[in-house]
Amino acid sequence: MRIISALALTTATLIAAPAFAQDSTDTASGKRFAVVGGVAQLQPKGDAGAGVGDIDGSPAPTLSASWYVNDNVAVELWGAADKFSHRVNSPAGAKLGTIEQQPLALSAQYHFGQADNTFRPFVGVGYYESNFSNEDVAAVDGLHVGVDTAKGAIGTVGVDMNINPTWFVRADARYLHARPELTVAGQRTGDELKLDPWVVGLGIGARF
Repeated sequence: MRIISALALTTATLIAAPAFAQDSTDTASGKRFAVVGGVAQLQPKGDAGAGVGDIDGSPAPTLSASWYVNDNVAVELWGAADKFSHRVNSPAGAKLGTIEQQPLALSAQYHFGQADNTFRPFVGVGYYESNFSNEDVAAVDGLHVGVDTAKGAIGTVGVDMNINPTWFVRADARYLHARPELTVAGQRTGDELKLDPWVVGLGIGARF
């Protein structure tokens, strides 16, 4: 993917470029804010519901901003900077239509080890909402089929690789408990889609 290739090139540049060299007294410890930009692949589970088979995954750019209570505990606001687009398939594999979604999450995180360690794994848990839009799915008796907003728990595991006290590379995986309700002509049906996607991402961050 072009976006991942660009991220890899940027990461290599950050590692090699002397312009990013830090003063020997500089440290990541005590820096309270961090921002990360990257790309992620959102993959819903298969067999999402009655009459629905697989829902294809897709990539989208992501952004996050974190406030560190201390070197180990942080609060992160994370979301997709653009929409994830999905093809909806029947159990037989035929295309039923397409939908888009854009998640936003607030999580508490714990980062292990010292702030200046080269590798810093972290875990997190929080709450998210994902708005679905542009539903273009086979109509029921000519009526529009929609997907209600998904909301619930989100869990995160990841690792930061420190390039220097300011710059780092982040790889993470997020699990969203997603059971949005289907609607027909704007009315709730009581039928849920069991999406429960994994979101796997790669990004470049800066702390200050």
